Amino acid sequence: MISDPLPANLSYACSLFPSIAHVCRRIGINRQQFNKYLAGAVRPSRHNTRKICDFFGVTEAELLMETPRFVELISLRRRPVPEAESSPIGPTLKRLNQFSAPLDRYCGAYFRYFFSYSTPGQIIRSFALLTRRDGYYLWKNIERDNSGPAGARDVYKYEGLAFYLGERINVVENECLLSSSVTQMMLYPSYSAGIDYLLGIQTGGPLKRGRKPAASRVLLDYLGQNVDPKRALAQCGTFDPQTLDPRIVALVRHDGPLHDSIFEVEQL
Repeated sequence: MISDPLPANLSYACSLFPSIAHVCRRIGINRQQFNKYLAGAVRPSRHNTRKICDFFGVTEAELLMETPRFVELISLRRRPVPEAESSPIGPTLKRLNQFSAPLDRYCGAYFRYFFSYSTPGQIIRSFALLTRRDGYYLWKNIERDNSGPAGARDVYKYEGLAFYLGERINVVENECLLSSSVTQMMLYPSYSAGIDYLLGIQTGGPLKRGRKPAASRVLLDYLGQNVDPKRALAQCGTFDPQTLDPRIVALVRHDGPLHDSIFEVEQL
């Protein structure tokens, strides 16, 4: 009798995260139900299978591979890719960076505000940092999601690159743990002597509820270059709009005919 590889594959995938509870919160599946999947007592429904696959960045066929093959697949995807002169990625980044205008005046720390894709009606305030190294402008962003039960907190870390092209600041970032989520921001630059707010639009997708592509307004609130990261992170999380600065809420709220603060695309 051939054994079902799903429980072992799920167990291995969960081991890459802080805890099973952490995985359940991010996927949006009840912990007791998920434990049944891990024990092999029941198979997840097609809907829950899709949510699990989207979260771990695999297909249903890959999730049901023999466990050694599944472990090898995940390990290869998580392994850093060495830079090679023949790779098309290197020349592309170098070309974008070559044509990018300097971003030195924008280097520093920011609070980032946008309406949450995963928790409709709530606003996320995250902590972001733009630095320059080896001629490139590096972007880091940390989100703290406290919208779970009993205020449970999940932390999401993003890294990427920034370019100043076409009179717009462009940031491309990805979620660091599994690299299964990519976000792009396009921001208006600041034409004043100092930097206050940078306003623009971002595209991405929720990490907790499905895989719909989405877009929303986004605002960066410049904090300066000498900021205590721990103190700034302590002020981050998911907030009711009524508890935040009304000006910031007005700037990130969408007032168009969609009557919503994010724009999503349904699957065909």
